[in-house]
Amino acid sequence: MIVNAELYVKDLPGQLVGSLEPISIVDGNILGVVHNRERIVNHRICINITFEVEEDQLERLKGIWKSKDVIISKIGSAHETYTMDYMLIGDIDARYIERLINKASTIADLEAVDVRYSSKATDYSKRTGILSVKTKSKDDLDKLDEFLDMECRKSGMTYVRGV
Repeated sequence: MIVNAELYVKDLPGQLVGSLEPISIVDGNILGVVHNRERIVNHRICINITFEVEEDQLERLKGIWKSKDVIISKIGSAHETYTMDYMLIGDIDARYIERLINKASTIADLEAVDVRYSSKATDYSKRTGILSVKTKSKDDLDKLDEFLDMECRKSGMTYVRGV
């Protein structure tokens, strides 16, 4: 499983390494570390770590950190997302995009959607919209692709995947 943890360690030499080493002890794999020296609470520095570890080893890791006087502020599983950008060209406005996203969210589990569209064109048939979408699974991304393709064909719009 992929885990994200926010830890606080004493502001002393060697504490960063001491907080990372237990991850390798439980056969984990570090994916990213942010050592935030500007976030200091009670003479402790914040460290944000993203790592992979077997679920049954997570409690062992927490115990090691506790024995090393590492404070676990937050810990939770992180999940991979699948991102795709879509360009829609045609008769679109904010209401159309809102309805499209609402309908799409009943078909696929959308983690996040960022929308941009040109609103200055006086000819609605020439407006362009960009949808940047994140889903939690490849299957949901495939469902979204099928849905957008079908909706754009019905509406007579041009649809470009992977802009």
